[in-house]
Amino acid sequence: MQTITGIPEDWPVDEAAARAVQDALRGRVVVDETGPLPGTGPVTGIDVAYDDERDVVAAAAVVLDAATLDVVEEATAVGHVAFPYVPGLLAFREVPAVLGALDALRTDPGLVVCDGYGLAHPRRFGLASHLGVLTGLPTMGVAKNPFTFAHGELGSARASAAPLRDGAEEVGRALRTQDGVKPVYVSVGHRVSLDNACAHTLALTPRYRVPETTRRADRLCRDALAAVSARPLPGT
Repeated sequence: MQTITGIPEDWPVDEAAARAVQDALRGRVVVDETGPLPGTGPVTGIDVAYDDERDVVAAAAVVLDAATLDVVEEATAVGHVAFPYVPGLLAFREVPAVLGALDALRTDPGLVVCDGYGLAHPRRFGLASHLGVLTGLPTMGVAKNPFTFAHGELGSARASAAPLRDGAEEVGRALRTQDGVKPVYVSVGHRVSLDNACAHTLALTPRYRVPETTRRADRLCRDALAAVSARPLPGT
């Protein structure tokens, strides 16, 4: 199912307004829940793709059965990019379309896995945390590339990990999901613990470096973007 999303009327239009929203919402992040058990219930991957020339974004939500990793349901949403590109404020570009894709689902999303960061963010409020606070869903971030925080050495074997630290505070972990591959970067979003987020990440990576949730959502959002490229969006 694909929906067309608009930009909310009260959506921030500049950096100062966006940072004020982050400040207002950050205190609502729940960090004292462990979240659902790995391998149980539904787990949903979200991802987005852009056509910068046409100012269009496509978001995908793919629900998997956590036990089998089979696809249960898919949904996409397309719309105009909601915010300029500013490092640290990427959620404001993506959230309206992502919410459109999630709203189109008939299935309970369960745990939502974002291709990005949660607490491992310069302002402790990346996409995974932002989305979790807005929806109330348990969320976590699994990023493919490091952003701000460095980490020490980790072993070469699958499940090896090293903390991402901001001073003495652990804000996430670098986690190796396959022997000898580059790590991914796991952080809490909302209503899930870091230990549990890492366990989910390993459960979602039986064969590849990147979680199955992200791999499937990435493919779906790119297909949705390609499909809409031949026709104008409303308001264009």
